[in-house]
Formats: sequence, structure tokens, C-alpha cells
Amino acid sequence: MFDLGFGELLVIGVVALVVLGPERLPRAARFAGLWVRKARAQWYSVKSEFERELAAEDMRKALGDPAGDLRRQADGLRRELDEAGRAAAEALRDPEAAPAEAPRDAATDPDDGGKPADDAAAGKS
Repeated sequence: MFDLGFGELLVIGVVALVVLGPERLPRAARFAGLWVRKARAQWYSVKSEFERELAAEDMRKALGDPAGDLRRQADGLRRELDEAGRAAAEALRDPEAAPAEAPRDAATDPDDGGKPADDAAAGKS
């Protein structure tokens, strides 16, 4: 965490022994160990909470918004039904309006006298 080597730890230990003396050094070491343990526990707690939040966010993204998806589908269906209703109402209001022209079938084109296209082509050769 702090990237301290053996030499640096030895220098810190000698300075602590000189400053605190042999009677107070064990108590100070215990106190320092307690604070290091608390700091590590706090760090791991924050780290695990952060990872849980990231996992929860990933799950939300993976699941998407099901209610929003359903709402969009319902809106699309509602629009289609409204358009169909308007078309039906228009047809009821103007019953004499000509229906849409049906596409011509090449197999039975009335210009060929109702003969299938293959027979007409065979007869002309």
C-alpha cells in the first residue's frame, strides 16, 4: 500500500525505539496496528460497496426498462389501432368512394383476353 521496503521499516523501528523508549514502544506498536487495521477495514468496506453498486448498475443496464419497453409497444399498438379506426370511419362516411385499385396479376391480365401469360406467349410464337 505504501510500498515500504525492509530498510525503510528498519529505520522507522529504530527511530521509534529511540523516541519512545523500550517501555512505551510495544503499546505504541499495538496502537498503530489498531489504526492500520481500522483503516484497512474501512478501505475494504468502501471498495466492496463500490463494487456492489457497479454490479447493481450493470444488472439494471442488462435488464433494461421492461415497463418502458411495454409502454412503447402499447403506444405503437394504440397508434396502429387509431389509424385503422380512422380508416374505417372514413370508409363508413363515404361508402361510394372507389376502393383502392388492386394490383394486376400478370398471369391473368385482362388485356390478353383472360388467358394465362404462358399460353399467350406460346400462341404468339
